[in-house]
Amino acid sequence: MEFKDYYAVLGVERDATQEEIKRAYRKLARKYHPDVSHEADAEARFKALGEAYEVLKDPEKRAAYDGLGGREGERFEAPPDWDAGFEFSGGGYTHGESADFSDFFETLFGRRGARGGFSGFDAAGGFERGGRAHGHALHGEDHHAKVLIELEDAYQGATRTLSLQRAEFDPQGHLRPRERTLKVRIPKGVKAGQRIRLAGQGGPGANGAAAGDLYLEVEFRPHPRYRVEGRDVAMTLPVAPWEAALGTTLSLPTPGGEVTLKVPAGSRGGRRLRLKGRGIPGTPPGDLYVDLTLVTPPADSEAVAAAYRQLAEASAFDPRADLGGNGS
Repeated sequence: MEFKDYYAVLGVERDATQEEIKRAYRKLARKYHPDVSHEADAEARFKALGEAYEVLKDPEKRAAYDGLGGREGERFEAPPDWDAGFEFSGGGYTHGESADFSDFFETLFGRRGARGGFSGFDAAGGFERGGRAHGHALHGEDHHAKVLIELEDAYQGATRTLSLQRAEFDPQGHLRPRERTLKVRIPKGVKAGQRIRLAGQGGPGANGAAAGDLYLEVEFRPHPRYRVEGRDVAMTLPVAPWEAALGTTLSLPTPGGEVTLKVPAGSRGGRRLRLKGRGIPGTPPGDLYVDLTLVTPPADSEAVAAAYRQLAEASAFDPRADLGGNGS
């Protein structure tokens, strides 16, 4: 995927005011409108202008986009957590459809085009099903943000102070970030993709109407030891050759606390062991999977080298038997 420089598309500087961006878009949109333009690439240029304006006219999209960096045409892959901590409001496109926009736009903003029903937790930890219907036109707008939490928080539940960044335009039309912090209770058993609802923390209502809600979409921070697969959690466990061959019982730290793991005799590298119910809590809970990997000790002393020679003489094991020869 190639990076799109939306400022270059509109021919404006990165610190352009909102009025400058609007004027540039209107001028170029008139020039390249397919109904009036005789340029060979008018339709493609017009679509590119619409995509650039869709992002740069919106303070939230523009602020998130500005944090990406990149140059036009460069190879680009968005980091998984590129939009974590940004507070977005609304949804849907004010012009065009996502099909008219590039893969670059769709990857970054396409999923924000529609906010349908979902399952999630409310701030008190209760389970909520479906989006909330707005019965009054003046009701405050709901806001959305992706937040990163620790895997351990999903096992135990926790209260965390989270920072969210929301972008606004100052009176001169320049983009200005605004940060706020919220104390949030992380419910036990929350999993990636679920949302926590904070009632009344969205956009303000008009004429005394109730404020909207803030929905925090949960993602886990990358963990150096564990991999999350839904409610299941997986980890790689190094074992010595004799532990795999003879079997052993180990005390294993997990996100939910220390457990006893039995490694069966005759295990090989790549074997997966399952600890039922030791994944993320839920109904039912997930499982914890342990993938074994063999670690060969170095022959860094005469005693260890002698042990290897003795093993080589005593064992008839041929690691290259499947190749149809003995490797000599």
